Amino acid sequence: MTQRSAGTKQILKTRDDKNPVYFVRVSDEPGKDFKLAEGATCSWAKTTGAFGTETLRPRIEPWLTALVQSENLSLLVGSGLTHAAHGIARSKPGPGMDAILFKTLNDQIIAEANRAAIAARRNSGNIEDTIRAANEILRGAEIIALTKKEGTKWRKIVSELQNDLNNVLSQFAKSILKGEQELISADALKREESFNYLVSFLMSFASRSGTRERLHIFTTNYDRTIEASADIAGLRLMDRFVGTLSPIFRSSRLDVDFHYNPPGIRGEPRYLEGVARFTKLHGSIDWFDCKHSIRRLGIPFGAKSTEPYLADAGVEGTDALRLMIYPNAAKDRETASQPYVDLFRDLAAAICRPNSTIICYGYAFGDEHINRVLKDMLTIPSTHLVVISRDDPLGRIMSTYDELGRPAQITLLIGDHLGDMKTLVDHYLPKSAIDRTTFRMAELLKARWTTGEGRETLDSAGVDAKEKGGGTS
Repeated sequence: MTQRSAGTKQILKTRDDKNPVYFVRVSDEPGKDFKLAEGATCSWAKTTGAFGTETLRPRIEPWLTALVQSENLSLLVGSGLTHAAHGIARSKPGPGMDAILFKTLNDQIIAEANRAAIAARRNSGNIEDTIRAANEILRGAEIIALTKKEGTKWRKIVSELQNDLNNVLSQFAKSILKGEQELISADALKREESFNYLVSFLMSFASRSGTRERLHIFTTNYDRTIEASADIAGLRLMDRFVGTLSPIFRSSRLDVDFHYNPPGIRGEPRYLEGVARFTKLHGSIDWFDCKHSIRRLGIPFGAKSTEPYLADAGVEGTDALRLMIYPNAAKDRETASQPYVDLFRDLAAAICRPNSTIICYGYAFGDEHINRVLKDMLTIPSTHLVVISRDDPLGRIMSTYDELGRPAQITLLIGDHLGDMKTLVDHYLPKSAIDRTTFRMAELLKARWTTGEGRETLDSAGVDAKEKGGGTS
């Protein structure tokens, strides 16, 4: 992980905080790690004194645990999760998403990618912006080339741009797989530590009792880090793919789930534990377009390349252009847009409901199509948005916070301490298990000691104990 230095800014807004509270790191001495930033005030820390985790935990852990108990819970994960896993295993972030140069019409593609990036409040275009711009230019060139003869300028441009896109997508796919390779080839102890923290992180939200709606995990990542962590945790992920040998994406997904009947109770089935819904909003490195359907390939985690698996799929033309990584470059535009329409419909249907909480981790609010859904969600008074991030270098998180205009419905944990995965799991997230014993013990003690200061203390302890049950009761 990157070395934490004095002066790094943290932003916290929980519970009854009317405004975000800014504080800075002043030392590594336990209990005196932080102090309020100049001009900052709050009800739970003195402006002149130093404080540490023991002060922050009562502000964060019970609050997050209560939110996790919402009737409808979703988790939106961005690239920050992958970088956090790499930080633990490799002491460095995962591969980035820098723009790649094209041989054909590169200046026009880069100009459009930068324009789109600035409109999305990013400094410059990344590879997603570049691919999107190349797709749009390719589509325009294809329309012009329809009226041209073979061998003419526009026909050549279309052919060359298609080859460029294929090469770019192939390189992009290899960079994604390289990140997976780096994770699984790390030192054994570091790799185990990384996946242990990933498992604990996921299970902090997925550990819900059989009477609660499923956790729904959304991600903008193309890699399979979440899937690998779920396999280790024994967490079954339900997505829109149906089948065993060659799973196929279904738009007409029935709401199939796993239930059980509790002993001695008839007619009241409960959800089976250890199951979550899963949606990859921008596609995946192992999805490809196959004869107007979307299928998932059995590409091992950390494979060196997708090409051998595409070649073995038994379908002509299954090159990198057929990979379903957003924005897709397949020629069939209707097929290309079809899966993403369904995926974003799932996002809106899952979070735009009463008593709904969505927790965003490592998502920098750079996708306006996602931000619009979050904004619509907050128009429902009983919904809540939790934003957890290691940093906000471009200020997009705080500018979005201001634009949303719903401070009472938003929780913020931003900074290299508050947003660090290890710190979150060790100190601030709910228990990553369904734990009823702690709750029952607190209830028993509260029933026995019912007067004076002891009662007040136990009331607080009882709430904490109940909430520490991983949002399950």
